[in-house]
Amino acid sequence: MPKLPRWTAGDAERTLLAAGFELLRSKGSHRIYGKRHLRVTVPFHGGAILHPKIIKQVLEIIDEAVQGPTPIS
Repeated sequence: MPKLPRWTAGDAERTLLAAGFELLRSKGSHRIYGKRHLRVTVPFHGGAILHPKIIKQVLEIIDEAVQGPTPIS
């Protein structure tokens, strides 16, 4: 698997908005984005680099939004 990009919360937000997600709400230092039935939470902590698990979650949710849900076999 290729290395994940190093993103700040602003980078993740730009990517989500470009993929058609919208800001649903904000609570404290976290912002919740949604599109149809999908939701993702991104922590905003002063320009810090996001944890790789959060970046992976954002990329997977964008991929699911573009391709649609995976069928259960």
